[in-house]
Amino acid sequence: MPELTTPDPSFCDSFLAAMEEFAAEGRAGDDSMVGRDLAECGPTWHTHAGFRAYVEQVLVESERPREPGFVRQTTWWWTEGNDYLGRISLRHELTDHLREVGGHIGYDVRRSRRREGHATRMLAAVLPEASALGVDPALVTCDVDNLASRKVIERNSGLLEDQRGAKLRYWIRTGP
Repeated sequence: MPELTTPDPSFCDSFLAAMEEFAAEGRAGDDSMVGRDLAECGPTWHTHAGFRAYVEQVLVESERPREPGFVRQTTWWWTEGNDYLGRISLRHELTDHLREVGGHIGYDVRRSRRREGHATRMLAAVLPEASALGVDPALVTCDVDNLASRKVIERNSGLLEDQRGAKLRYWIRTGP
């Protein structure tokens, strides 16, 4: 059964295969977490030391932002056995930009494992983690034309607040 997992170098092969799927979609360099990581870190992932350094960077982001202008975030990988299926990140606070378009939570599921309910379960699994960090409610956004993501958010009791540009903004209660 899939579960939230702390990022770990042992998932390297499956992670790399997933990133190849994202790259094939044209995600390298886009404005998403996957896109930035593909562009900035991807060239180092194919060495043991490079991938280990990447994992350490992801883990430390819960204590300090990656770079100025970013916020602390905790990232989990959604895994099943040794298979990397996707990832979800919980931003501990919001900047003005995140309040408009990014929200508290961002997630990605590799193409070969979409339409299996992983994103819905992954978001449900991270909501108690958000509550434990004092994030309640959580802002989750998606592109207006991303029907799959809209369904994921709505299945997790997301309440639509508004549309800002090409983004829909939902609030989800994380606590009791």
